[in-house]
Amino acid sequence: MVNEGRKTTPAEATPRSQHRGMQLEEPLIFEMDEKGRCGVDLPDVPKTATRLGALKPRAEIGLPGISEPEMVRHYTRLSQKNFGIDSTFYPLGSCTMKHNPRLNEKMARLPGFNDVHPLQPQSTVQGAIGVMKELSHWLLTLTGMKALTLAPAAGAHGEFAGMAAIKAALRARGEDRKVVLVPESAHGTNPATAAALGFTVVSIPANSRGRVDRDALIAKLDNTVAAIMLTNPNTCGLFENEIVEIAAAVHKAGAYFYGDGANYNAIVGRVRPADLGIDAMHINLHKTFSTPHGGGGPGSGPVVFSERLAAYVPVPYLKIEADKLQLVEDAATPDATIKSFGRLKAFHGQMGMFTRALTYILSHGADGLYQVASDSVLNANYVLASLKDVMSAPFGDGPCMHEALFDDSFLKDTGVTTLDIAKALLDRGYHPMTMYFPLVVHGAFLIEPTETESKPTLDAYIATMRELAIAAKVANNKDMFLQAPTTTPRRRLDETRAARQPVLRWKKS
Repeated sequence: MVNEGRKTTPAEATPRSQHRGMQLEEPLIFEMDEKGRCGVDLPDVPKTATRLGALKPRAEIGLPGISEPEMVRHYTRLSQKNFGIDSTFYPLGSCTMKHNPRLNEKMARLPGFNDVHPLQPQSTVQGAIGVMKELSHWLLTLTGMKALTLAPAAGAHGEFAGMAAIKAALRARGEDRKVVLVPESAHGTNPATAAALGFTVVSIPANSRGRVDRDALIAKLDNTVAAIMLTNPNTCGLFENEIVEIAAAVHKAGAYFYGDGANYNAIVGRVRPADLGIDAMHINLHKTFSTPHGGGGPGSGPVVFSERLAAYVPVPYLKIEADKLQLVEDAATPDATIKSFGRLKAFHGQMGMFTRALTYILSHGADGLYQVASDSVLNANYVLASLKDVMSAPFGDGPCMHEALFDDSFLKDTGVTTLDIAKALLDRGYHPMTMYFPLVVHGAFLIEPTETESKPTLDAYIATMRELAIAAKVANNKDMFLQAPTTTPRRRLDETRAARQPVLRWKKS
């Protein structure tokens, strides 16, 4: 009797992807070239006098010789290498990409939105502008803010917009404050944005609870400080529970409060940033409202402004005139209430992202968005509670927000590192979590499951992490980790050379 083969019961199944054996090392299509092979029969090109002049080809254009089946298989195999949220659980979560409901795609592809051109007369695109107005209404209502711009092309671009508005507001007051306070747990884009605008960045330490050290922050406040840039929930996955007091101190010093809204998905529908004292905040639509992001882009990072900064909103901004909607595109447009600092980019933003985000918002409603935030926090706490007996959680005494943070102290004296665990995850069919960030803890593992993952999915991932954490502590298992990954087409890379000397262009040898 044959009793070996494919496992048939869920209880016997392992959390591994089980598809590694058929993964092939895929050459570039130019490396598959063989002279004389062709996927189609083409008639001979008649010899005629060229009229291209200097544009005439000086050599063969070098298309690879390849048969049709080889070409189809090549591109099919490439498509299978596209590891993403559609294929399996992705512990980088909404930070990079969360599940994008197909309904969003269907709406974004409606002809009135998909085919709209930014140079059309505004009278012909009133419906599309209406979507922008409706999305603006929701973003302002959810955040409690007074004005916004939809133009920024990504979160970091939104940071630039918000900080540029702060700079404009200070200039309008006749002040040239130079210092921006940035917590050491901040996203790297925060100090980069401040520096790009000519500010001097001063770092604020974290306290033993993983939050901003309020006393250290207040000690830095004086009449040279232009703003603070603070993420809430912060990059340790924790809520800054002294944020109202911090905002009051910042305002008392005459400075502004920039809120990094990258983690807004953890509190959307539950907390209004305006009530926390925030003056400007970008919203990553991909993270909070589920739009495609990353290498495929395009991104979108609207910025909301409080009453203190509403006058400095960049163009274009929306205005309702009589029975029509207008996008005001000229910063010099006479309007006593607006002192716009100018334009950030060409045109008006990403229409496809606006449509997807509004679809997501309307399909959930206010109560649904409240539930989204709740579920994302619940899932992260389930991961934290399920792993902190075998891993080390630096701030594990209390609940986390939408992401669970571990450090590498559980690996002490094992010879295994955070990177080794990540490589072993590849062998088990999982993309690694965020590693070595935030910098305020050593050897960080930052796991963000998002609100859409089911308990069985989380259980399978947790089982794998537990297996690896326990195995790493066994003395003779060190080599297993150091050799990982063993089942991927490429083995472990030289991380330094891969980052600093990437080979991004193919050249015929």
